[in-house]
Amino acid sequence: MTILPDALLARTQELADTLLAPDAARVDQGEVPARHLDAIRRAGVLGVSAPEAYGGADAPDAVAREIQEILAGACGSTWFVQTQHHTPVRMLAKSRLPVREELLRPLASGELLAGIAYAHVRAFPRIPVRATADSDGWRFDGTVPWYTGWGLNDVMLLAGVTDSSEIVFAFADAREQPGVRASEPMRLAAFTAARTVSLELDGLWLPETSVVLRTPQEKFALLDIPRSTNTSPAVFGVTYAALRVLETSGEAETAGALRARVEEVRRAAYELADHPVAHEHVEERLALRTRAYDLMRAATTAAVVAGGGRTMDLRSPAQRLAREGMFLLIQGQTSVVRKAHLDALAQG
Repeated sequence: MTILPDALLARTQELADTLLAPDAARVDQGEVPARHLDAIRRAGVLGVSAPEAYGGADAPDAVAREIQEILAGACGSTWFVQTQHHTPVRMLAKSRLPVREELLRPLASGELLAGIAYAHVRAFPRIPVRATADSDGWRFDGTVPWYTGWGLNDVMLLAGVTDSSEIVFAFADAREQPGVRASEPMRLAAFTAARTVSLELDGLWLPETSVVLRTPQEKFALLDIPRSTNTSPAVFGVTYAALRVLETSGEAETAGALRARVEEVRRAAYELADHPVAHEHVEERLALRTRAYDLMRAATTAAVVAGGGRTMDLRSPAQRLAREGMFLLIQGQTSVVRKAHLDALAQG
C-alpha cells in the first residue's frame, strides 16, 4: 500500500524525535547503527521518490526535501548515509535498461541500501576513474576519493569516464571483491560515523546488464548544474536544529530573527529548485545557496555562543551542528560553487 505524503512526513518526524535526535551525540562519536537504517526503511523513507508501481511513494519533491531536512537536523550521520540512496533510485526510475527491473523494487522498499561513487566525474577533464569496454561489460580503474556508507549499504552506483568522454554509470556490490579495495574509514571533523572510505579500483569488471546510464560528459555536466547549484535541504535542516538549540538556551529573540531570514531564503531556493528548466538561473541559485550557508553559519555560531564553555564538550549538540555545518559548506562542491562562495565572502 502506498504511503501518503503527510503520513510519510509524520513517520519521519516521529522517527527523528524518538530515535535519531536522542541518539545523535552517541552516533556522532561512533558509527551509524543498523537499527537507524532499519527504522528509516520501515518508515518508507527510502522509497519516497520511487514510482508507486515499484513500491515507492512517488511523493512530490517538496516532500522529499522536507524529509531530508528533518533527518539532517535530527542525526547528521544517519542522514548522510541514507541520502546517498536517493540518487540511484531516481536514476533507475528514469532508466529503461534491464537493471531497472532488477534493482528498483528492492531499493524502493529498502530491502537494499545504495551508495554513490560518482562525484569524481565532476573533476573532468581529469579522470580519476576510467571506464573501458571489455567483452560484454566494462572495466573500471582508478580511485574513488569518497564513498560513504561502506559496510552499511549493499550496492553502489559507480561511474567512470571513457576515452571518448562518455560517462558510464553502473551498479556494483558495495564490498571488497576482485578489483575493489577500500581504505580504512576516514576520521573526519563531522560524519565520521557514516563510514566514508576511498576505493581503489584495479580492473573491476561489471556486466553490461549492470549499466543504468551512458551519457556524454557535456550532457551530464548540464544536467548536474541543479544538483551542484541548488541549496541542499540538509543546510536548512541543520540551521533549524541550531535555532531550536538556541531557543532552549533562552535566546528566543535571536532565534526568531534568524528564523525569519531562513524562511525567506528557503522559500526562494526551493522555488528555483522547482523551476521547469533546471539549468537556468544559475547565478540566482548560487546566490541563494551562499546566503543559506551564511545563515547556517550564523545559527550554529549563535548556538555555540549561547551555550558558552559547555559547547566545547564533544557531546554538545551546538558543537556537533557547527561541525556538520562546516562539512555541508563543501559537500557537492564544484569549482563554480567554490568561486561563488569565495567571492561572496570576499565582498563581505
